[in-house]
Amino acid sequence: MVGPMFTAILLSALAMSVIVGVRYLLASGAFALATRYRRPGLYAGLDRQVRREIAWSLASALIYGVPAGIVAWGWQAHGWTRVYADVHAFPLWYLPLSVLLYLAAHDAWFYWTHRWMHRPRLFRIAHAVHHASRPPTAWAAMSFHPWEAVTGAVVIPALVFLIPIHVGALGVVLTIMTVMGVSNHMGWEMFPRWMVQGRAGRWLITASHHQRHHEQYACNYGLYFRIWDRLCGTDRGLGHF
Repeated sequence: MVGPMFTAILLSALAMSVIVGVRYLLASGAFALATRYRRPGLYAGLDRQVRREIAWSLASALIYGVPAGIVAWGWQAHGWTRVYADVHAFPLWYLPLSVLLYLAAHDAWFYWTHRWMHRPRLFRIAHAVHHASRPPTAWAAMSFHPWEAVTGAVVIPALVFLIPIHVGALGVVLTIMTVMGVSNHMGWEMFPRWMVQGRAGRWLITASHHQRHHEQYACNYGLYFRIWDRLCGTDRGLGHF
């Protein structure tokens, strides 16, 4: 019994690793292609850096796939987690609320673990891999040391045991996570100036905000929202392209 179960879990983990890796290649590749057309020459001379970013990112995809695969197997085989497929299991208004709850929880986790990774010893051991991308490119979103990848890999799999969410809404969360992770590192701002510098931009993180983190390091730690940066006095505004 243990043998078939272990094989099923292993196959699920490998499948999820492949999915995460392919998702990374497609998303980063699409934004890198957009960069070639919108900002020609922006990544000139960075071929070696890009290859390193891709290598680290694919290693991170393997790590991300393990807890995701275990949880996916448990959900399908035993009904683990609070992910539901019946859209009427909760009121329809809960669908967008669940997405917001996941994003808020993920953002809080990311902010504090990110700040933790900037402690000198942890930075040297792990987070320096990510900041070796100077400047970051669209391929750098998952360019993490394995220890840092572990901190990112566990949060969504943990949340599905705590907060109910429709499988489609979970897909929206993962899409937002992927798009913002890549677009915030690509070295130029895809959103219009009126949005970035307007009311929405004061609370949402875009490439302009995260660019300053890569310029100054000890600021702008958030992932989706500027709330924790504002509350903790680590918001330093927008970077310059």
